[in-house]
Amino acid sequence: MKKGKKISGGRYHQSRKKKHYEATGQARVVKIGDVVKKRSLRTRGGHRKTVLLTSNLANVINPKTKKAKVVAIKNVLETPSNKFLARQNILQKSSVIETELGKARITNRPSQEGCVQAVLIVDEK
Repeated sequence: MKKGKKISGGRYHQSRKKKHYEATGQARVVKIGDVVKKRSLRTRGGHRKTVLLTSNLANVINPKTKKAKVVAIKNVLETPSNKFLARQNILQKSSVIETELGKARITNRPSQEGCVQAVLIVDEK
């Protein structure tokens, strides 16, 4: 059967409309850009959330030395959740990025936080 239809062919009707706090926000897509562009959003309870819109920098941690370094992002190599996001250079969690130090995997959610955190991928050879 079609989605939203009963077995008899009738439609399901919504019991009520969404409340303001239940409404979805605008999708935040973080892309690679020359300047770091951030926005501050008001969240529930009057708190503030800094979200990222464009970035060309990442805090990359080397797992061997346990040291962090701010490096430039060159390119998005792959995104396991959706291959089309990598083609558009969209930064999201678990994306593999190419940096000055080498390949790194993003470990945070840049659209929810104000920075890009990544861990260097070390080849075990």
